[in-house]
Amino acid sequence: MKLIKNVVCVLVLGMLALPVCAGQVDWNVKMETAMADLKAPATPEKPRKLLIYTMASGFVHSSIPIGAKCVEMMGKKTGAFEATTSNDPAVFDDLSKYDAVLMMSTTGNFLVPKEIGKMTPDEQKALKDKEPARRQAIVDFVKSGKGIAGIHAASDAYYASWPEWGEIIGGYFNGHPFGKINVRIDDPKSPLNAQFNGEAFDFSDEIYTYKDPYSREKLHILMSIDVEKSGITKGENRTDHDYAVAWIHEYGKGRVFYTLFGHREDTYANPLTQKFFLAGLQYALGDLKADATPSGKK
Repeated sequence: MKLIKNVVCVLVLGMLALPVCAGQVDWNVKMETAMADLKAPATPEKPRKLLIYTMASGFVHSSIPIGAKCVEMMGKKTGAFEATTSNDPAVFDDLSKYDAVLMMSTTGNFLVPKEIGKMTPDEQKALKDKEPARRQAIVDFVKSGKGIAGIHAASDAYYASWPEWGEIIGGYFNGHPFGKINVRIDDPKSPLNAQFNGEAFDFSDEIYTYKDPYSREKLHILMSIDVEKSGITKGENRTDHDYAVAWIHEYGKGRVFYTLFGHREDTYANPLTQKFFLAGLQYALGDLKADATPSGKK
């Protein structure tokens, strides 16, 4: 395993409808330009350390290294945190120096490398033997008062094999039937939503829907899909028509932030989503205080 150092450039369209051009896109430049006026919404109570974890054992999103680089850049730009990026499951053997962990589209059994089949039997056994302790380390980390943030495909992981992951992240991936949506701000008073001024907005990307344990009785929904304004006439997979876009909740003494944003590369070069990611991370880190009362219990 290795720390991720380089960014892979892939061309896509997203919220800002960035122009299409031939060849590679310098996402570092686009991300840096977008965060020219970026400031931390909260002053850190102490120097914060964030672990960005990028291992995907299922579908591997090409935006993962770009998203990780964006978060690193945001930390340096604002002073909100110092980030370390790793795709090595061994990083969970000791989380003591971190205040929060960001799961960057970590699909599948993300504590077991996708390449495990290419390893020797002894290497495979060693990894599998350590997996239960690493799972428990994540649970204990959050319950003790630390934070977890999930970007996009962090919900597409550990289904029946580790149900507690679903409880932590807040819900399991249930398909992506929609491509363009109108996003409704469910809690305009939340500091995580401050930049939106309570105003709905259109968003084009791979849009996830969720199944149990997703519930407004457990989660504080920040924003969701306005089905009618989105013009959705087919593809729904929930009878309650409830499709959250982002949420927070408490888990033990800790904090969880999750959003479906982040499938496409240009999401990370959008000043609005950058600000939203930063606010969510500062909530997970413990510096941005926000009401996490489940929406269904208000």
